[in-house]
Amino acid sequence: MAQKKQLDKGKVISILLISVFVISLMKIVSLYTTQTNQLFYIVPVATGVLLAKQLINERLAIVLAMLYAVLGSVIFNSEIPGSVNVEAGTYFFFSQLAGIIFLVNVKDRLAIIRSGIGMAFINVVTVLIFIFLSIEKYSLSDIFIQSGFGVAAAFLSAVLTIGLLPFFETALGILTDIKLLALSSPNQPLLKKILTEAPGTYHHSIMVANLSETACESVGANGLLARVGAYYHDIGKTIKPHYFIENQLSAKNPHDQIDPKQSAEIIINHPYDGADMLAAYRLPKEIIDIAKQHHGTTLLKYFFHKAKETNQFVQESEYRYPGPKPQSKETAIISICDSVEAAVRSLKDPTEEKIEEIVLAIVNDRLMDGQLNESPLTIQELKKVHVTICATLKGIYHSRIQYPTKEAK
Repeated sequence: MAQKKQLDKGKVISILLISVFVISLMKIVSLYTTQTNQLFYIVPVATGVLLAKQLINERLAIVLAMLYAVLGSVIFNSEIPGSVNVEAGTYFFFSQLAGIIFLVNVKDRLAIIRSGIGMAFINVVTVLIFIFLSIEKYSLSDIFIQSGFGVAAAFLSAVLTIGLLPFFETALGILTDIKLLALSSPNQPLLKKILTEAPGTYHHSIMVANLSETACESVGANGLLARVGAYYHDIGKTIKPHYFIENQLSAKNPHDQIDPKQSAEIIINHPYDGADMLAAYRLPKEIIDIAKQHHGTTLLKYFFHKAKETNQFVQESEYRYPGPKPQSKETAIISICDSVEAAVRSLKDPTEEKIEEIVLAIVNDRLMDGQLNESPLTIQELKKVHVTICATLKGIYHSRIQYPTKEAK
């Protein structure tokens, strides 16, 4: 399956801006640094790697940490050509590495503050090691002042990261975990809209989100993006909710009263109506793409065969979604989970064997229909997705003990 490698301009620009910012900070502080005052301890150099880890990934953050440490050792060389300040370079590296390691479990911006506390500890320990290993005499005031610089550097790094992160998220359109977590809040207007106007679709979306997140994590894709994207993928159904079976509370189906072609148009429009709604609310492009692509160019088989009963010359293309096909692993997995959830929910007695059969049939159908050709999913990853989805569904629909009623007693 083809994998398109595109240069993300927003991320490239963010790396350049972060690097210019960090190097500028070091250069400005170096102008006021002398042999007697070690001001490099107060440079909030970890700001760059904290931003890089959240905006791009941890691996790049570590590479940048090494780069900034080397540059710092050159910048703080007391203007002696050909020399480097090993002490400054070492301090910068450990400070940044601490920031990367302690920035975990990002559920809100407080995670950055917690990372700052960890950095402060490492900074102080590093400063104390340098002081105690020094051959020069030191006083108690030197220990407190330079340790204070280390704490200040960690605090400034956390504050600057929190302040600059929204700029990169908004101006450069980069989606972070913090942004995704904010979008997953039930208080979001569009999620409230689904819950109140299409409750069946809301429940369906929650189930798809659970399946998609687990499946994405099994192949190293972004599980959080899949979860949040699944929440919004069917927002277009809120325009005509009663034309979708999960929202039909009564036995009467409105599709029975209209032509199959008209029914198909209503169903086919929902991904694109949803994408327009998401764009109007300025949701990230990744979420909009999931809404638009999750049906690819699949065929509405039910209405196509229903139309063929009265007109054998009906065109199949009229009953296919216009696309595009899924372009990312997350969208491809959501497209599979979307169909699987709907199919399994329709079973009266969802046994393990039936679940296995349905999931396998849907995955094979997507492959044979070419719906996954433009996504980066490999066959090996698809097998993992299949196994994970089956395991998750079996956990949801496991057999339960039937408790006796009063009549049975």
